[in-house]
Amino acid sequence: MKLSQFKFKLPEEQIALDPSYHRDECRLMILHRKSKKIDMYRTDENGEPLKDKDGNPVFLDFRNVLEHFDEGDTFIFNDTKVFPARLFGTKEKTDAKIEVFLLRELNEEMRLWDVLVEPARKIRIGNKLFFDDSGTMVAEVIDNTTSRGRTLRFLYDCPHDEFKRELFTLGEAPLPRYIVDKRPATTEDIDEFQCIFAKNEGAVTAPATGLHFSREMMKRMEIIGINFAYITLHCGLGNFHDIEVEDLTKHKMDSEQMFINAEACHMVNETKTAGRHICAVGTSVLKATETAVGTDGLLKEYEGWTNKFIFPPYNVVLADSMIANFYHPYSTLLMSTAAFGGYDLVMEAYEMAVNNGYRFGCYGDAMLILDD
Repeated sequence: MKLSQFKFKLPEEQIALDPSYHRDECRLMILHRKSKKIDMYRTDENGEPLKDKDGNPVFLDFRNVLEHFDEGDTFIFNDTKVFPARLFGTKEKTDAKIEVFLLRELNEEMRLWDVLVEPARKIRIGNKLFFDDSGTMVAEVIDNTTSRGRTLRFLYDCPHDEFKRELFTLGEAPLPRYIVDKRPATTEDIDEFQCIFAKNEGAVTAPATGLHFSREMMKRMEIIGINFAYITLHCGLGNFHDIEVEDLTKHKMDSEQMFINAEACHMVNETKTAGRHICAVGTSVLKATETAVGTDGLLKEYEGWTNKFIFPPYNVVLADSMIANFYHPYSTLLMSTAAFGGYDLVMEAYEMAVNNGYRFGCYGDAMLILDD
């Protein structure tokens, strides 16, 4: 497929800058990929749309997801944990303000980190950056990696756990650039830009679809008898990079680290063997499970990296249902969604979403794709 096939006009006011008041109260659209049916509204027992007091149809909300799953079905979640990756420091001597975006720790003992800096033209090897007023959190630039990339060595002599705790105290939630260009990150974002089941630290952006799940909703899922399988894929900034080629087969994704353990495999494979539903929660789960699925259609243990790029046409092997957010034009996340749901159906749904005021992006509304 071509990049230009994923163009659509997204009104700026429909890009969500803040989360829903309650995690599980965003709007929901349901796509049925075999029948090509799209549902937006809640209905009565006769299939007629319910109306509010003003006579307007009532939109589905995220909690309606549970109407389509039963005991023995399995949801696969990405339990990666976002760390406060965006810091602001000053350059020695000039006091120029520098944004430092932590990507990953390279060496625990030496305090080496792979980072992005902005503005990059001001930062050279040998420069020192100061991150607090006391001057105790200092880093030295020891290498260039890309045009904006640098390797920093933090000059902080203390136990590693204390160092990371102090470093992360200085950081803020790594909201996407399209949000922080409009409003600053807040202390509330530290919790709101984190899934409630987040466990394994390493992501620099949230697996956004998982943000919709509240403790109350997951308790209801437990009562129904739905299984939870957890995999880990540390979501990186590659999800937001512009694609610079028209032919999608020539686009190379950034690699992301992922882990799938025996417990998750056992639960997912038992579900599949029993003929029950498997729901991939988000494009990161789709990427991870399609990376690790075997030729027999079962999930395998995995520890390593993936740069798998899923776009139409693509035959999904493992999951038979998927939940996704509504993403930006030209986004690899939109392409993965279209690969699962079918290009024509997903793009039709996106047109309906724009026309009906749905919210887009990490804090936006959700889509459930069913195989019926």
